[in-house]
Amino acid sequence: MSAQPGRDGADRRFSALPGRPGKIVAVHLNYVSRADQRGRRPAAPSYFLKPSSSVAPSGGTVERPAGTELLAFEGEIALVVGTTARRVALARAWDHVGWVTAANDFGLYDLRAADKGSNVRSKGGDGFTPIGPGLVDARTVDPGALRLRTWVNGELRQDDTTAGLLFPLARLVADLSQHLTLEPGDVILAGTPAGSSVVVPGDVVEIEVDAPDAPGAPTSGRLVTTVTQGDHPFDDGLGALPGVDDTQRAEAWGSPDAAGLEPAPAPFRLTTELHDKLVRAPVAGLSAQLRRRGLDAVTVDGVRPLHPDAKLVGTARTLRLVPGREDLFARHGGGYNAQKRAFDTLDEGDVLVIDARGDAGSGTFGDILALRAHARGAAGIVTDGGVRDHDAVAAVGIPVYSAGDHPAVLGRRHVPWEVDVAVGCGGTTVEPGDVVVGDADGVVVIPPALVEEVVDAALAQEEEDGWIAEQVAAGHPVEGLFPMDAGWRARYDAWRTGR
Repeated sequence: MSAQPGRDGADRRFSALPGRPGKIVAVHLNYVSRADQRGRRPAAPSYFLKPSSSVAPSGGTVERPAGTELLAFEGEIALVVGTTARRVALARAWDHVGWVTAANDFGLYDLRAADKGSNVRSKGGDGFTPIGPGLVDARTVDPGALRLRTWVNGELRQDDTTAGLLFPLARLVADLSQHLTLEPGDVILAGTPAGSSVVVPGDVVEIEVDAPDAPGAPTSGRLVTTVTQGDHPFDDGLGALPGVDDTQRAEAWGSPDAAGLEPAPAPFRLTTELHDKLVRAPVAGLSAQLRRRGLDAVTVDGVRPLHPDAKLVGTARTLRLVPGREDLFARHGGGYNAQKRAFDTLDEGDVLVIDARGDAGSGTFGDILALRAHARGAAGIVTDGGVRDHDAVAAVGIPVYSAGDHPAVLGRRHVPWEVDVAVGCGGTTVEPGDVVVGDADGVVVIPPALVEEVVDAALAQEEEDGWIAEQVAAGHPVEGLFPMDAGWRARYDAWRTGR
């Protein structure tokens, strides 16, 4: 198929394309590097539409509207549909792509909150979708071996390949064709990798898509856009006005540090000394000390250990499961779902706490995921649901507390929903970062702000209880000794001083 750029005559906005596209469909999140930067990996692609009026040619300008500050570039690969695609199979989807080229999916984060994900205003402005300058014949390249690079004022800011996509290019075509007819000239924007950030008036953004390993190393050439300052403010009597906060600033710039913000507090981590103290402190003693401080609902009830002799000490990561429903499981249960993400992102010393609502009617994980947790250095797993593959999980050796065993897979009762949120497990609330301690008596959850005070008090009480036990074993009655009256207290204090 041959391209016919500029057939729209004098309207040079579409000079790099066969004509004015009927629709432009963009993917929200598609590169592993970008997903990891954002801290979430979707299980399936999601999309938004951009108007064709936002298309601009190479060598043009993009205006940052008056009263805004967060105009961000996003270098992307653009797929230009060559032949009509409707409900095409994945194996044939690439056949319907005519060309690939470079695109810039500019976004105005100042208007992001007003759009609630539709991106109509935040990404639909005039000039917000530069495309070009040249088209690469899709038949001459491997869709899994395309390279995308972005420069700002000559400095390389993005450099990634389609090998790093969450959802391959052909999958986007096949998926979209299930829902709408892709027509010749339509454009699909395939997502941006890590490195997207804010640009200001005077900045020059250049984007290139090429296939360096293909014969002749075909390239789109560099798509060049200069940022200018607009002087027309938004009319406050018509609609939502621009507004930003530190969350939008961090996402627009790429990180809190790049945005000049104070870094987020580091997650709570146990020191080696504190960890060792918790290993020595019994759960019963920790529970007693928490109760003295007004915290009684801190035990994970109804769970028992697979390894009663193993001590569990770590900080909580969480996974929330919602009640099983077939349509929800079809959307959230497959692919790289929340359950897999939770296990795949555990760090050394983490305890994965799974909220299964006390429903042990299926497994909430099995031996493969237990192995993954162990390989990641996790301290243990606590679930108020069931465990599948009991013997194999036990053989892994990682401390596990569960409400029982069950042979069925997770989908029988549960839908994996979200990670690292406050959850309910065994009748208590667990927040990410809480300290989790387990032994043969059960599991207790300790707020990080109290952990040092509580463990020191528990160890002191343990020492005291040990001395009392020695006195009872020696034949003394418990009256006045447990708890100690003034006389016994004096004897105990003297014993401690004389040690």
